[in-house]
Amino acid sequence: MLPGVYQAQKKDGQIYYRSNITYLNKHISLGSFDTEDLAHRAYLEANQILTGENFPLEHFLYDISVLRFEKIVSLVNFRDNHIYIKTPIYLHANYFSYYLSPKEEYKFDIDDLFFYSSHKIMKRGGHLFFNEYGMQTNLLSRYGIRNFAVSGRDYDFANGDTFDYRYSNIIVINRYYGVTSVEKQGTVRYEVSVHINGNYKIGTYETETIAAIAYNKAADYAAAYGVKKNFPENYITELSAAEYAKLYSELKVSRKYLQYLKSNFGEP
Repeated sequence: MLPGVYQAQKKDGQIYYRSNITYLNKHISLGSFDTEDLAHRAYLEANQILTGENFPLEHFLYDISVLRFEKIVSLVNFRDNHIYIKTPIYLHANYFSYYLSPKEEYKFDIDDLFFYSSHKIMKRGGHLFFNEYGMQTNLLSRYGIRNFAVSGRDYDFANGDTFDYRYSNIIVINRYYGVTSVEKQGTVRYEVSVHINGNYKIGTYETETIAAIAYNKAADYAAAYGVKKNFPENYITELSAAEYAKLYSELKVSRKYLQYLKSNFGEP
C-alpha cells in the first residue's frame, strides 16, 4: 500500500481505501476513497497542509482537489492552533469561523465553540439549522429569535454582515409571534395581528409584553370559535404564572375582532 493508505472491505465484499495521517501524535482519518491513488493523494494533500509551507486557509480551500473542504478547515486549524475539531471551524483570537462552504464563513463567539464543535450546521431554503435530540432546530433560536423570523423586520445585524452571528451583532427587533414594533413620531408601539384568512390586526399596545399576551388571547379566541389552525404560543419568561394570568384576564380584545370570528366561524 502507498503511504497513508489502508485497504478496507464493505459488508458486500467490495474493496475500498481509507486514508489517514498522524500529526502531533494525533491519528486523523482523511476519508474513504474508491481507489488507492485517490486515498494516497488525500494523504499527500493533508501532509502538505500540516507540514508544508504555512499558507493561510483560503489558499488551501481553492487549491486542494481531493480532500473535502470541511477536512481542510479542520487540518489548517489543527496546524495553526493545535486543537483538532471535527466540524469545519477555524479559531481566531476572540471568535471562531464556521465554514459552511468555501465561500460561506460564519462568525461566532468563542463561548459557542463547545456547542458547534459537536453540532454540524446545515442550510436549507436559506435557513440555518442543526440536529439536536433528533430534531432539526433553527440556529436563530439560540438568540431567542422565533422560527421563520424575517431579517430586517424581526431581527437585524448591527454591522450589516449577515454572516456575523456573534451575540453583540444580533439585534432582536420582534421577539414574539404576531407582534411587530412600529415607530410613530419617535414613539415605539407594538402592533398585533393574527393570521387567519390573511392577517387580521388585533390592536396596538404600549409594551411588547402586553402585545405578546394580546396575541395569545386573540389566538385562544380563534381556537374557541373553531378556527382550525395551530397558533404558536408566546412564552413570556419574565412573568410568573400569576402575573401572566392577571394581565391575560384584564386584557380586552376588541369587539370588532370577536364579531369577525362570529361572522366567519359561527358561535363558539
